Amino acid sequence: MSSPIPEPTSTVHPAPRAPSRRRRWLGSLLALLVVGGLAWGAWYLIKRSGEPTGGRGAFSGASSTVGHAAARRAELPIVIDALGTVTPLATITLRPQVGGVLTEVLYTEGQSVTKGQLLARIDPRPYEQALMQAQGTRVRDEASLEAARVTLARYRTLLTQDSIARQDVDTQAALVKQLEGTVITDRAAEAAAKLNLDYTRITAPVTGRIGLRTVDPGNIVTANATTGIAVITQMNPIDVQFAVPQDRVPDIQAQLAKGEPLSVKALDRVRSATLDTGVFSTLDNVVDTSTGTVRAKARFANAGTPLFPNQFVNVQMTLRTVDAIVVPVTAVRTGPNGNFVYVVNEDRTVSMRTVKRGESTVDVVAIVDGLKVGEDVVTEGGDRLKDGARVLLQGDNPAAQRPANGPRTARGEGSRRQRPPQ
Repeated sequence: MSSPIPEPTSTVHPAPRAPSRRRRWLGSLLALLVVGGLAWGAWYLIKRSGEPTGGRGAFSGASSTVGHAAARRAELPIVIDALGTVTPLATITLRPQVGGVLTEVLYTEGQSVTKGQLLARIDPRPYEQALMQAQGTRVRDEASLEAARVTLARYRTLLTQDSIARQDVDTQAALVKQLEGTVITDRAAEAAAKLNLDYTRITAPVTGRIGLRTVDPGNIVTANATTGIAVITQMNPIDVQFAVPQDRVPDIQAQLAKGEPLSVKALDRVRSATLDTGVFSTLDNVVDTSTGTVRAKARFANAGTPLFPNQFVNVQMTLRTVDAIVVPVTAVRTGPNGNFVYVVNEDRTVSMRTVKRGESTVDVVAIVDGLKVGEDVVTEGGDRLKDGARVLLQGDNPAAQRPANGPRTARGEGSRRQRPPQ
């Protein structure tokens, strides 16, 4: 008997319920609150930006605090800045002129020596013997010359008596000439022997500072050795070599033509201290085509030796001074129409003014046209300004900038009402 076939079943999902009226009302209210909040924020920002300087806008960025300086008249030095190298006037390597055993070294390393001071000595005995030998040869030949002259005088007397042939007289006269030449040679050899003996005493050729010793007593030195026994560097005075732009060469030549010395300062690496002050010496005779500069030298007394050979220093050479209106370098800016400055007006607004700049130094720049003495210009904070912007100067009191009839003052007066007299 067969079982009945079950009928297929189906799953019925209930239809989604429509949102209730209460939830729709809450969503609309929330949207209205958001829109209202945004509208109120926009109104508040617009109102705050429209407040005058000195009100709440002064503390919210409506007025910028800037640095300022007054244009003044001053003597502006025209200075050339360069990097220089200290160069000694003389650097001498002491090389022996004769060979021998070095018996004495009479200096210490780093010692300051004077010209003619004895520094070392080579064993002089071989050269003393050579000198004595040259002297003996000279004395012998001088005696022979003297005898030949006496004989020549006798021959000439006999010739006047017609007792001797003229040929003998001429031969004797030639012998005298020959011996005279021999004596001259002997004297030269004697002088050379004396010179070699003097070379055994090694002296300082200049006044300066001696370097490190390269040989010790007891060593054998040779004539004209490459290394030498010491190096002397002249320290006082001393030169500084630097390069100047080729455009400045006419100015330098014009000042030199007037006979006026050009002052030159040697500064340390960070330009914080002046090592020494000297005068301009000379210019080179060619322009370096690779750099467009001309080499120059300045001479310094170097008392106390603040300058050391081969030292790098910063050089400042003053060409001349000019009378001009000057402002700090940071006050001058460059725009599409050229150089300009922001001038601070009496109502604490700024005006953009085009100026013509002249010579400058590291700190100040000369204004040839566009500015008067005493006018205040912005030196710091000018990047966020524009023509007509309102500013606060450093040291100003923001409360002092509030206008008397501003909205903050009106609210303050309205809140303090006088009571009627009773």
